[in-house]
Amino acid sequence: METNKKPIYPESRELLKGKAIVITAAAGSGIGFATAKRCAEEGAKVLLSDTHENRLSDSVASLQRKNFDVSGMTCDVTKENEVQDLLNYAVQEFGTVDVMINNAGLGGQSDLINMTDEEWEKVLDVTLNGTMRCTRAALRHMIPIRKGAVVNNASVVGWRAQKGQCHYAAAKAGVMALTRCAAMEAADAGVRVNAVAPSFASHPFLEKVSDPVLLEELEAKEPFGRGAQPWEIANIIIFLASDLSGYMTGECVSASSQHP
Repeated sequence: METNKKPIYPESRELLKGKAIVITAAAGSGIGFATAKRCAEEGAKVLLSDTHENRLSDSVASLQRKNFDVSGMTCDVTKENEVQDLLNYAVQEFGTVDVMINNAGLGGQSDLINMTDEEWEKVLDVTLNGTMRCTRAALRHMIPIRKGAVVNNASVVGWRAQKGQCHYAAAKAGVMALTRCAAMEAADAGVRVNAVAPSFASHPFLEKVSDPVLLEELEAKEPFGRGAQPWEIANIIIFLASDLSGYMTGECVSASSQHP
């Protein structure tokens, strides 16, 4: 069986038609932008957010040229006031927020014995605390109106051990636990909270900052013999954001067979 053949980009099925969606860390070339594009293709109104103003403007403009209903707003998820401003702006512009997609995260490579408190705290603050702040802000809007969905971006390293990833793995395991517990708190209101756990997604930024040998090793371990395209992870997020997953909550969907 051929495993590493080029995947086929999906056609729109209007799975998110009319939904208002906010996505963090959505600028550039990674999972966030791919998710924003797929959401727009599926009929959603999308607010892209990122800390990089110029890159965000370019990303928004590229989608607007395709006549998608998208806008952008800068937001640093480590700052509570900016998270509040983001949700308030979305509600003001859209009237509501149907889906909050928490994609913002920060990684790095450092053995624990050499890791500084600052390195640990920075990764935890963006990846775990940022997801908590955005989930909390979204639920404060969704629970009173008794509708909505939150989708968090976790990682398979939240389950499996990997050298040099103590801070990132701890943060992503925390995102998984946050997802499960928040889902139980929101269930009575009919609000869903789920997560996706990608294994390895290939994109230019990752290739720029990573050791090529390490990337080859990671790809070789994947079931299909290649890393996922960012839009393949986005497809799972689309499912979790859509009404097709209406009976799912508190779940973390692995985007790899390497689940323990």
